[in-house]
This record gives sequence, C-alpha cells and structure tokens, in this order.
Amino acid sequence: MRDPYEVLGVPRSANAAAIKSAYRKLAKKHHPDSNKGDPKAAERFSEINSANEIIGDEDKRKQFDRGEIDAEGKPRFQGFPGGGGPRGRAGPGGFESYSFRGGGAGPGQGAGAFEDILNSMFGGARGARPGAGGAQFEFDTGGIGLDLDVNVAMSVSLEESVKGGEKRVRLPNGKELNVKIPAGVIEGQQIRLRGQGETAQGHPPGDLLITISIAPHPFFKIEGADLRIDLPVTLYEAVLGGKVRVPTLGNAVELSVPKNTSSGRTFRLKGKGLPKSGGTGDLFVTIRIMLPDGNDAELEALMEKWRDQHPYNPRSGLG
Repeated sequence: MRDPYEVLGVPRSANAAAIKSAYRKLAKKHHPDSNKGDPKAAERFSEINSANEIIGDEDKRKQFDRGEIDAEGKPRFQGFPGGGGPRGRAGPGGFESYSFRGGGAGPGQGAGAFEDILNSMFGGARGARPGAGGAQFEFDTGGIGLDLDVNVAMSVSLEESVKGGEKRVRLPNGKELNVKIPAGVIEGQQIRLRGQGETAQGHPPGDLLITISIAPHPFFKIEGADLRIDLPVTLYEAVLGGKVRVPTLGNAVELSVPKNTSSGRTFRLKGKGLPKSGGTGDLFVTIRIMLPDGNDAELEALMEKWRDQHPYNPRSGLG
C-alpha cells in the first residue's frame, strides 16, 4: 500500500483537522455508489479508508511516523541495539534465522546479551549456534501480531437497513462475497465476517470488517430513530383542508390536514420511524404548499381580489 500521507494528499505536518477534511472529501469523491461505472472505485475507496485508519488515528499515526508500523498497520522489524542489523533467512520448522554481527557486546556478553534481548522481545529464542564473528539465533516469529483484518465500506438503502437483505461486496483483492444485512443496522455499524480477511503463513486468517453507510433517500431524512419528510400540498388543500396520503417505510397512511394550514407546519405520525431499543421512532411530516406550474390568470385575479379585500402582513413581527 502507498504512503497514507500520499493517499490522502496531505503533508506529514498536517494537523488532525486537515487529515479529517481531506479524508471526507476523497471518500465522498471516490465512494463506489457515486462511481458505479468505474470498476476501480471500490479499490480507491478502500485505500482511502485504510490510509485514514493509520494517520487518522493519533496513536497509529505516531507509530507510523516512528517507523514502528507500515502503511498497512503491520509491525515493522526494528533490529536490535548493540551491533549491526539482523539478516534474516528462512529456517527449518517455520522459523527465521537471523545472523548478528557482534558489534557492541563486551567480554563475556556476546551471544548471552543477544539471547536476553530475544527472550524479552519474542518470548524465548529457539536456540543459539556460535559462528564466526558473532552468534546466530533462530526464533519463532509467530508471537509477532499481524493485523490481517480487511476493512471495506458498504452502502445500503434505508429500506435495507430496516428490513435487512443480502448484498454483494467486492474486496480489495478482487474477491466478491454475498453478505447478509441484518435488520435494524444503523449508520457506522460494522459487520464482522470471521476468517474472511487476509492470510499469512503461520497465522490464523483475519476478519472482514464491513462498515455500513445508509444511502440518501429520495424523500426521507434520518434523525436518529426518527424520519422527516416534506409533504407537498396544493393551495386549496392548505386552505380548505382535507386528507392527504403520506408515504412511510411500510404502507402509505392518510394525514388529515386542517383548514388554513400554513407551509412549514409539522405533524407527527407516531411509530412510523425506525426501530429502536424499546420501540419505534416517529415520522415528522412538514407541509410545503406548492403552486401550480405556469401562470394561471384566474388564480392571479382571485388573489388580487382577495388581497384588496383581506390585506394582512405575515412579516409584521420581523420589525
């Protein structure tokens, strides 16, 4: 993976706010739902998320800047004090053999000093063999934790988040999986598929972590467990009142609009929102008066007559 600073397009001196802003802009620009004709959009989006996981997290960013982890968040081998760096090669039994030059070890230390370091860092050396110019050790690297989890984003519709369903997700390696969406998922919730992450010899496979985002709905807006909708009504429905059909996530219902209802008036339909702990949210319906398209001479004449006979100023309270 590329340098996370390069992926997000920020300098290493960037503060947390600048990194967050850059991430949001790129995530919005490269979201797969906004680039359905681009097969590489999901890969770019995943790279952006991975970069943000490193430098968007204060602790991980410090580790990366110190060279302790790489761009994928995996630990880097740092070498040992007191001499030249290690030279690794594959050894029998799944171990790695490292040869050390006996730089700073004093009399009587040598292999013992290095063995102490190995024991403290890796939980015990597998053995030591003296060699010319230094000592050679074999140790099991299985104790070094590897982050083999894979993070991807998935966008679901509002209806899918409520009722659940099944969607296909594409992983960064090109593999595709069918994922069951549980009913009641919310924005930012993660679905974990165990054993579907990356693999490495000698380590259990990582998990696949799917972060859910809920796609914007054509007319519903989400506010926690509540929903909001702007309901268009005619001028005569607002003046004379009447029953108006209101869409919900289930079946449409009828709302009784009282006479002389102003635009902006809001009604609450209890229990027509999203599921929540201990119940269901509500649906808030805001009236929006819509005039007919085009010019209507008859309506204009009516309004002129009405204006002359019934003048009023709804802005009188504004000063």
